[in-house]
Amino acid sequence: MPPTDATAGTGPAPTHPDSTGPRPATGDPRTSPFGRFTVEDDDPDSDDTLDLQLPAEYVALGAGTTAGLLGRLATWGPVTTPAGSFRLVPVRIDQDLPLVHRWMNDPAVAAFWKLAGTPDRTERHLRARMHSDGRCAPCLGVLDGTPMSYWEVYRADLDLLARRYPARPHDTGIHLLVGEAADRSRGLGSALIRAVADLILDRRPACARVVAEPDLRNTPSVAAFLSAGFRFADEIDLPGKRAALMIRDRVLRDVL
Repeated sequence: MPPTDATAGTGPAPTHPDSTGPRPATGDPRTSPFGRFTVEDDDPDSDDTLDLQLPAEYVALGAGTTAGLLGRLATWGPVTTPAGSFRLVPVRIDQDLPLVHRWMNDPAVAAFWKLAGTPDRTERHLRARMHSDGRCAPCLGVLDGTPMSYWEVYRADLDLLARRYPARPHDTGIHLLVGEAADRSRGLGSALIRAVADLILDRRPACARVVAEPDLRNTPSVAAFLSAGFRFADEIDLPGKRAALMIRDRVLRDVL
């Protein structure tokens, strides 16, 4: 999970009943509520969790709808934030690869995304997300017409992450990085996280929760999610990191 630009919190994160609730069975890591899946890793050096293959019949079910597994994200449109007009624009590798590659090689980003290296490495990562059975949408975050962040919106309930917490149908996850150092450490990350989470809840009525899993060591990122209306639900182990499970609930969006 990439760094965001909030400062660390001043006290312990709140707990929630989800922290002590029942866990999904872990006897067979290659099964899920949607059937048996296979695991592939396009980049063994990365700490990605989005690396399962859905059963063909489930992919066909999603492909047969106009909205697919995430909805028509390209049509979600802009939202107004305290920093300006913001929108998610699906990544176009032929145009956006140099920019995303440069961001991935920023030391502050690479410390958590672990994707520093050649353009080929960045391209493999992006193509894997773009060809993920419709479960993940890699996007640029465009603020007042300028691309300034990278986002992955994904179906958390169809991800290996769902094996690490009590997932619910249509849980939607987000990964992000703020690309330019000048855009960090000034509250922008929190504002955009809140805007994207609310956008997901507005555009995906079946989704009751938006989730994230920043590295516990990345205290600015955890604090940014807290400031954006997420709650700390649990600590979970993921490949390459101990993560903070952060959840923004639809029923609490007007409270937090």
